[in-house]
Amino acid sequence: MAPAKKKSSRTSRSKSSSKTNLTVILLVGIIIFGAYYALTGTDVLGIFPTAVAPTVQGPVSQPQSPGSGTNASTNWWEVYFADPLNINNPDNWQNSIEAHLIDKINAAQTSIHIASFEFDLTPVAEALVAAKQRGVDVRWVTDDESGLQADEEPGHGQFAMLQKAGIEVKDDGRTALMHNKFWIFDRQWVWTGSTNITVNGGFKQNNNTIVIRSTRLAEIYEREFDEMWNGQFGPRSPSTVDQQSVTVNGTPIQVYFASEDDVLSHIIPVVAGAQRDIRFLAFSFTDYPLAKAMIDRAAAGVDVAGVFEKVGSETSSAELTTLYCAKVPVRQDGNPSFLHHKLIIVDDHIVITGSLNFSTNADTSNDENVIVIDNADIAKLYVQEFERDWAQGSAPDPAKVKCD
Repeated sequence: MAPAKKKSSRTSRSKSSSKTNLTVILLVGIIIFGAYYALTGTDVLGIFPTAVAPTVQGPVSQPQSPGSGTNASTNWWEVYFADPLNINNPDNWQNSIEAHLIDKINAAQTSIHIASFEFDLTPVAEALVAAKQRGVDVRWVTDDESGLQADEEPGHGQFAMLQKAGIEVKDDGRTALMHNKFWIFDRQWVWTGSTNITVNGGFKQNNNTIVIRSTRLAEIYEREFDEMWNGQFGPRSPSTVDQQSVTVNGTPIQVYFASEDDVLSHIIPVVAGAQRDIRFLAFSFTDYPLAKAMIDRAAAGVDVAGVFEKVGSETSSAELTTLYCAKVPVRQDGNPSFLHHKLIIVDDHIVITGSLNFSTNADTSNDENVIVIDNADIAKLYVQEFERDWAQGSAPDPAKVKCD
């Protein structure tokens, strides 16, 4: 029996040795594969779990209704578009731009400083009153005719609600417009764009809003707010344009205020520097030098296209005819209300937006703000908005456009 036991022992040692060798081979293989995966990011065997991309540098889309505009956000910026095709009932505002604004109001801890042209949204007024009651410093600068005077008209009264709650509201008291649409929350978040805080602005018109978290950017807007709060409007305001640029998470941002900064003289060089494409959406576009810069870039091979608000574009001062007759593709918007954007996108990475219409009055008389952002992720969303508005628009009627 002894020889049989010896044979069994040798067999066991042989199997054990084989297992040990196999284990070593597997460990070496895993180490080699792990090193290859770490260096290349390629999981050729599919054994690693799929990673979730961080949200800091790229947009995270919010749930949307079918066909609606793309809203997106990261931890330092948010972009929202009005969606008059799908979100057009002010009584059901929970998925609208208004809802995002109310969220910001409700989250404010110390201050909400507002420079906004018009106002007729009661839920926003109620949120501001609640903020005041919990100790937040709420102050509003508005236009005289379209702000405080309009508050006496039917469907208004929201400014009166604020004042009754102890919130101070001041107007510009002059003929030109206090046409801004910016809000500053806790000296950290800046909310701006083309959207008036009205039923029309949020539910009927095509509009955009961008929100950026940056204390340095907020300081720039706070300085402008303080000027207006202290009675400095229009050309009387001091220009601090050389102090109005910041970089946030690697994104260069430049801010301009009308009328002290001669805004169009800064926008035109950005347009003139386009290398690939220019897209624009314009409620009012009557500035010839800006139109000429676009025509020159189109002649140089840059892909230029834009959408004008229909009614305004048929006036004698509009630049639709100038661009159309220069063979630049242009359309008129298809919104039964109207397109209210003041937007230019350059080379799919520079976004120019704000309250400023592309006109002499806006640039030389009004109080306006423009923000120029160099960020491809943000620009992508604005290009998508352009494509939606372009698809809804139509080419000008040749019978109404007379070329020399």
